[in-house]
Amino acid sequence: MSASAPVDGQLNAVRASLKRRHAQERRFQVLGLAAIFAALAMVAVLFGSVLFKGVPAFWQSTLHLEISLNADVIDVGQPPVQKANQNPAEFQAELTDWRRALARVSWNKILENAVRGVLPADLADAKTRDIVGIVASGERYALRDMVLEDPNLIGQTIEVDLLADADVDNWLKGNIDRSLGQSRQQLSTGEQEIADALAEKGVITQSFNSGIFFNVDSRSSPASAGLAGAFMGSLYMMLVVIMLAVPIGVASAIYLEEFAPTNRFTDFIEVNINNLAAVPSIVFGLLGASIFINWMHLPLSAPLVGGLVLTLMTLPTIIIATRGTLRAIPPSIREAALGLGASRTQMVFHHVLPLAIPGILTATIIGVAQALGETAPLLLIGMNAFVASVPASPMDQATALPVQIYLWQGNENFNFFEARTNAAIIVLLGLMISLNAIAILLRQRIERRW
Repeated sequence: MSASAPVDGQLNAVRASLKRRHAQERRFQVLGLAAIFAALAMVAVLFGSVLFKGVPAFWQSTLHLEISLNADVIDVGQPPVQKANQNPAEFQAELTDWRRALARVSWNKILENAVRGVLPADLADAKTRDIVGIVASGERYALRDMVLEDPNLIGQTIEVDLLADADVDNWLKGNIDRSLGQSRQQLSTGEQEIADALAEKGVITQSFNSGIFFNVDSRSSPASAGLAGAFMGSLYMMLVVIMLAVPIGVASAIYLEEFAPTNRFTDFIEVNINNLAAVPSIVFGLLGASIFINWMHLPLSAPLVGGLVLTLMTLPTIIIATRGTLRAIPPSIREAALGLGASRTQMVFHHVLPLAIPGILTATIIGVAQALGETAPLLLIGMNAFVASVPASPMDQATALPVQIYLWQGNENFNFFEARTNAAIIVLLGLMISLNAIAILLRQRIERRW
């Protein structure tokens, strides 16, 4: 019995130790799962908040009106037709005069008459300023452009959908506290009454706002502000990043991992690549402003410059991730290729690189997603300028989706632009997810092939 006592003691100690280890493993698993669920909960709260605030911006208060394009009010006649022997310069002058006359038409009066026609009797004496104020200021120009495009509309009565003013949209959506005193309201009493009356009659409804995708930013008419210019600016920048950062980054990674000799020079390069990956993005913006704008004299606020800056910022990420992918390829692949007589170049490009392409695409996804959401470097090269046009090429002035979000977030009409800011975030996330989905599909197709 005395001989077995030490053995029993050792067994009990082992059992106790195993019990403690198993308990620690269970605690670690619980903590790990708790951390994962907490992270997912935070992500769900974030996306839920963005969706909750942003989705209403895709529906906007719209007036459905019958507008009489009275020829007595639009007293400009038909556009001139070039005569057989008329000088082109003279015809162009006549056409310009006709367009100027069309621009001088009292479009506010036309809108006022259309709105008065649907007002209830108790608002028949509403002020002109209040009636015109419920329509977005840019809609009169949209009406003018309709007539400019089709002069045959003059004298007809047409059905038109016009955006309500941004403050009217806030009022009807409940973004403005109606219990506040009139001195603190954004709408006059008359505008409030007209907006409520037209909404009750169904003249003003919440319609899908396609303009947020197809319109450019606007300061004079916030209700019609859209993301078309910023979207195209981001798209051009991503094309520049993909065309430059991906081939240069992948080629650099292949050379450093497969061909470069191990010496102080390559060690120096590797250290600096790792350091560049940790440099704040705003530093790349300063570098881009100094080199691409001040020294190379490239156009300010151009997607080309933004793409070049983001390329510099993305290169270290792509190089490091691609090298990690190349290291993960088993050495036996290289040894087998060299053993069969392949050259080092054939070994890399015929055997190693095809197997590494899925990982390289993953590195590209990481780099492009990082570049797509950057704002700080773009601010330093002037892409926060107000640009009310869609860029036709990477050399034209433009802004980008992250910068547009930044600008709208600081707009003085926060009640209206808060929803638009979150809607722009949804569009940015949609673009990012689309680019990632394309890369993932390509990766899966390549993996199946190999």
